[in-house]
Amino acid sequence: MILTEAKEFKAGKNYPDLTGKRVINAFFEPSTRTQYSFMVAESKLGMLPINFNVETSSVKKGESLYDTLKTFEMIGIDALVVRHPANNYFLELDKIQIPILSGGDGTGNHPTQSLLDLLTIQEEFGKFAGLKIAIVGDIRHSRVAHTNIDVMTRMGMEVSICGPEQFNDSSAPYIDYELALKEMDIIMLLRVQFERHGYDLALNRETYYEEFGLTEERVHSMKDHAIIMHPAPYNRGVEISNYAVECSKSRIMKQMHNGVYVRMAVLKRAFSE
Repeated sequence: MILTEAKEFKAGKNYPDLTGKRVINAFFEPSTRTQYSFMVAESKLGMLPINFNVETSSVKKGESLYDTLKTFEMIGIDALVVRHPANNYFLELDKIQIPILSGGDGTGNHPTQSLLDLLTIQEEFGKFAGLKIAIVGDIRHSRVAHTNIDVMTRMGMEVSICGPEQFNDSSAPYIDYELALKEMDIIMLLRVQFERHGYDLALNRETYYEEFGLTEERVHSMKDHAIIMHPAPYNRGVEISNYAVECSKSRIMKQMHNGVYVRMAVLKRAFSE
């Protein structure tokens, strides 16, 4: 239903009227694509987006996540979009009575990113079952990887992972990178999340690019119909080359575009229940 409605919104059809609904975008971690595509989605639906600034809030005085968000409910906010570094932060928010939409939690979940990835894949292939995808890179620290491995497997896709051994958390079968390039329908790259590492990365950026970067040469080794995806932000020259970001196989820009319509559909759903 969400993907169907997202496609309708993308075609300019059947916009719901959420005029005047106030929504706080409470991002406790940095974000560009998720935060601002939610804002654009809210604006397209007639909502009133309000961005939360952690640095000037009472969080700096020790206020808890629950108390911060409960305050927004009490002053008349109609919905919350929340990104927080704690895994499963939402389990502590059961007393809040307005809709809470996830903008990502820690290394655990990123549901709207998974939905926009699915929409991009569906538009490309017209199906999910039987498609082969390799998710490449920092699996251990990626909420995108963990959500997609679960969801895409349930959709009948064959999901494999690859990357440096210290990032292999056994969440899916491991595949050699060069083999993946030749066999997969989709190569999904991940940013190396240096900021989440509690240890020194054994591979430096140059070595990582040599071993796991998607170079122009590697792009040409992919199947003719295969596509490249990346949740972004991407580190050019670390996991992906300048060429690969916007080459003919890349759907990275389409993923960003689709994010607006998926988030419109999610907002509609939040106010329909």
